[in-house]
Amino acid sequence: MLILTRISGLALGVFLTSAGSSHLGSNRKEFLAQVPTWLPLDPDFVVIASGLVEIALGILLITTTFIFTKFRRQVGIAAAVFFVLIFPGNINQYVNQIDAFGLDTDQKRLIRLFFQPLLVLWALSSTNVIRLTKKSAKG
Repeated sequence: MLILTRISGLALGVFLTSAGSSHLGSNRKEFLAQVPTWLPLDPDFVVIASGLVEIALGILLITTTFIFTKFRRQVGIAAAVFFVLIFPGNINQYVNQIDAFGLDTDQKRLIRLFFQPLLVLWALSSTNVIRLTKKSAKG
């Protein structure tokens, strides 16, 4: 089970690093479409900042898979919180019918909303937060 958890954490780290890098380049326009219209910040700043946070989280997930493993739980919680914090962007895209990332229908945008909890679960399970929490409650 440990090997699957580590592979999962490594995969999430690579995913986040890649997604964060695309915030700064190839998909910048797509990410701009997801910035909530009600957010009182410059959308370009939000895209760049969230991209840098994703890159940092990705590197931390990769690093704590192999070294500094005692910090995996904290990194998993930080990644889960990040996924919760960016969820309003997905809601904004759905509510305002904004096309981005191939989500060009209400149905596709609605389906996308259901993937965010899976990302939260992935962050928590790949870093043993869920397992460690259950263990702590028992002992």
